[in-house]
Amino acid sequence: MVHDGSGEGIFMIVSVLNQKGGVGKTTLSVNLAATLALAGRRTLLIDADPQASALDWQASRDGESLFPVVGMARATLHKDVPGLAAQQEHVIIDGPPRVNELARSAIMASHLVVIPVQPSPYDIWAASDIVKLVVEAQVYNTGLRGVFVINRVVAKTAISRDVAEALKDYPFPLLQTAIAQRVVFAESAAAGLSVLEYAPRSPAAGEMRTLLREIEGLMACVTR
Repeated sequence: MVHDGSGEGIFMIVSVLNQKGGVGKTTLSVNLAATLALAGRRTLLIDADPQASALDWQASRDGESLFPVVGMARATLHKDVPGLAAQQEHVIIDGPPRVNELARSAIMASHLVVIPVQPSPYDIWAASDIVKLVVEAQVYNTGLRGVFVINRVVAKTAISRDVAEALKDYPFPLLQTAIAQRVVFAESAAAGLSVLEYAPRSPAAGEMRTLLREIEGLMACVTR
């Protein structure tokens, strides 16, 4: 967790970013926000992707959303987010799928940048530009942290161990929690639901809860 500087509130702003498409960035963002909301945390999801996938997800829902979703695909994000976050405990930013001024702004707005990578050497190579942006931003945002999470892991494969080894060359840690490739993520999204609403007892829902606990534990350690 990160203190807001006033001593009155605690909040955490997390961006989910990778310049490579197809890594499950929006799926992670939506389900991470839902995990927070279902745990009773006031949560805002900012859709900073010009493709507006998170907004499309919300529009497909029947009934009220667990959390508000705001479209904000503009490079003034770092200036706009503090005002939006004032009434929230957590903010999740679904970032753009490319390195540009919008990505820089999302990083500068954040306490933590989560970089999802699939178990593929192409994803590892593509992550380098996002890593550079985060490292550059740390000069100005000294509390900023970056982490990797392996996403869309295929069961019973050993390639994730190879990815973990390759990621050691980067300055950010790899989270222990890996998110598996599961049909239930697509099924829940098609229904306009998070996986925790659609299949709350599923392994996928369990992975999201474990991922949140690991992220919160990391940020709590950072701010002690």
